[in-house]
Amino acid sequence: MNLQGKTALVTGATRGIGKGIAFKLAQAGANIAFTFVSSVEKAKAFEAELQALGIKAKGYQSNAAEFAEAEKLVDEILVDFGNLDVLVNNAGITRDTLMMRMSEQQWDEVMDTNLKSAFAMTKAAMKPMMKAKMGSIINITSIVGITGNAGQANYAASKAGMIGLTKSVAKELGSRNIRCNAIAPGFIETEMTETLSEEVKAEWIKTIPLKRGGKPEDVANCVLFLASDASAYISGQTINVCGGMVM
Repeated sequence: MNLQGKTALVTGATRGIGKGIAFKLAQAGANIAFTFVSSVEKAKAFEAELQALGIKAKGYQSNAAEFAEAEKLVDEILVDFGNLDVLVNNAGITRDTLMMRMSEQQWDEVMDTNLKSAFAMTKAAMKPMMKAKMGSIINITSIVGITGNAGQANYAASKAGMIGLTKSVAKELGSRNIRCNAIAPGFIETEMTETLSEEVKAEWIKTIPLKRGGKPEDVANCVLFLASDASAYISGQTINVCGGMVM
């Protein structure tokens, strides 16, 4: 699964799953463009870490949910890298609370960051991909988008929307040799889950047949497969990376 000479854009890549994805693709030889929202210092450090692998890497401070920013970002990447072969829509947030207490702002923030950003980035990236007659778009959704979850109506709706978007894009762009797939992670141990109590983590693990949480690398390995030519005949699919939680 060699990605030498290819350029991958990973949104929201300075921590957690996104960081693991960017690092894995860089290890496979891909040049990496990634987005971040606020932490310039953290982004610069990660940029240097990726460059140490011998590939070209650059971080872009950008709000992927703003369509004009998404188009500008893709234009800048084409100038800086020359091509865009892989898009990983990973940017995401949570604003968890029960539906009866959820504000309109909490709903809108999650839908904009998780779902609207995937629309904006896909629409911007498909133009150079269509011109090149090749590309792989990978949407990081969640098993919550499949099962739903109490206290996460906004998050579940956004992630379910990403699955519908994936299937539609795959049908629209398949004739241009552009593939679109989704990955639905389960309980992945990241900075976000570190804030959970040991009791809550133990309850999660009880529901996982493999009896452990996943690592960002578990998701990244699946992204690498879908980004590479090894998955050349796979499109419109949602792959659960969840230790058997959802079957």
